[in-house]
Amino acid sequence: MSKTSQWISGINAVASALEHDIEHVREVLVEAGSKNARIVEIEENARRRDISVRRVTHQALEGIAGGLRHQGVIARYEAAKPTEESELPGLIEAAAGRVLLLVLDGVQDPHNLGACLRSAAAAGVTAVIIPKDKAAPLNATVRKTSAGAADRIPVISVTNLARTLRAIKDAGVWVYGLDGEAPGLIYQTDFTGNVAIVMGGEGEGMRRLTREHCDGLIKIPMPGEMESLNVSVATGIALFETVRQRQGVKS
Repeated sequence: MSKTSQWISGINAVASALEHDIEHVREVLVEAGSKNARIVEIEENARRRDISVRRVTHQALEGIAGGLRHQGVIARYEAAKPTEESELPGLIEAAAGRVLLLVLDGVQDPHNLGACLRSAAAAGVTAVIIPKDKAAPLNATVRKTSAGAADRIPVISVTNLARTLRAIKDAGVWVYGLDGEAPGLIYQTDFTGNVAIVMGGEGEGMRRLTREHCDGLIKIPMPGEMESLNVSVATGIALFETVRQRQGVKS
């Protein structure tokens, strides 16, 4: 199996892959004797699209899934070629003054990363930038949580995040970092032009160098008693404030 090949598990993840990324699905394994209507539908859909389907025992699925909740179905998935950092300038130029980048500085929980990617895809983000160190890899859990978004949106892993932030600023992108202690508010920030939104990781938030390379620090106002939001929830709020603002501005 090649380095980009992996198993994805669960009814929703496999069904989404067959619907949105059929060209990357190599094989589907279903639990022999399953009467689940959705699994039957997945099997029929895969066979109709000339994808190899094997019926195997529950024990075999357990072993291949490696502890992931498979619900009676898994698929061998050939992940799309990752977007290289060298492609970022072209993505920014192609956005024609309306680039929206999401920068995730050290999101290490794969469920959080998957949820962030799902929101990013829904919001029309140009690309997601993550550091190669101290970040969750794009594994099967991320792909399942993202509902296929992990392979429908450019995700760029960079070696030096501070250097990348400098480069996108030089390309005319305004970089805003979310920080719960910041004086500015997201609702008072102009997101209608070239913008990168930076989210910190769980617990510690943005690293010092990341913070220093932001043009401004802003926060989501929270009049309630909670001190902070889950990073994927905060990401969704920030991205869709951007969508709200841009809907009122003609391209």
